[in-house]
Amino acid sequence: METKPPMRTVWRGTVTFGMVVLPVRLVSATEAHRGRFREIHHRDGGRIRHKRVCELEGTQEEISYGDIGRAVELPDGRLVPITDEDLERLPLPTKHTAEVLGFVPGTDIDPITYGHSYYAAPDGPAADRPYVLLTEALARTGYVGICKIALRQRERLAVLRPRRGVIVLQTLLWADEVREPGDLGPSVPVTDRELQLAELLLSELTGLEMQQLDDEYGHALEQLVAAKAAGGDVPEFPALQWPAVDLLDALEQSIQAARRSRQ
Repeated sequence: METKPPMRTVWRGTVTFGMVVLPVRLVSATEAHRGRFREIHHRDGGRIRHKRVCELEGTQEEISYGDIGRAVELPDGRLVPITDEDLERLPLPTKHTAEVLGFVPGTDIDPITYGHSYYAAPDGPAADRPYVLLTEALARTGYVGICKIALRQRERLAVLRPRRGVIVLQTLLWADEVREPGDLGPSVPVTDRELQLAELLLSELTGLEMQQLDDEYGHALEQLVAAKAAGGDVPEFPALQWPAVDLLDALEQSIQAARRSRQ
């Protein structure tokens, strides 16, 4: 039986709300399952490799990861080296403490601002009671906690929310990282009848079981790779054709189809 490797801790510190101190450790809450594409040369199918070379040395000798550091590039092109010790000396309490700045209804958070998700696990027996307390209080009230935390050399806003008895810490984009849509949306009028039918169609299409949805693209890609690896024919699928339908007719037909699918 295949066993999964243990979840790696990516941050260890404390969550504080009021005078309550909750030691936690963060582990990634998501993982990618599908394979990634590799770069190849069109002409002969050879694998493209990206080598780590130093532009000042002028050679093609590859640099080992142990000899690679990080730097910040200034507007004039100069590079300012930044070491791990420099980052440790940054005066950021969020490196080890995520202080809850306040609580807001979960519906107040715009989903466009959500980033990476982490499970916050209690770190030690002393954390169990405050952990359960915070988890159940969030679940009962519908509130989420807003905090700041330093993760992967960046300080982020984050929300704390409950999920199946576990606290999830989900990073948020800063306000200036979200683009405004501008005039992307059209401004054409719709009739009251169209709106009524659209709302009715939405109500008929409720009750979606998210757990039953699958990655059809991933499965199709696996079949494509298997067919090409075996030297077989790659199946071709006809392109979808969308007939021109009047908007009201399309809404009414969609409602009828939705009702038939429930029978």
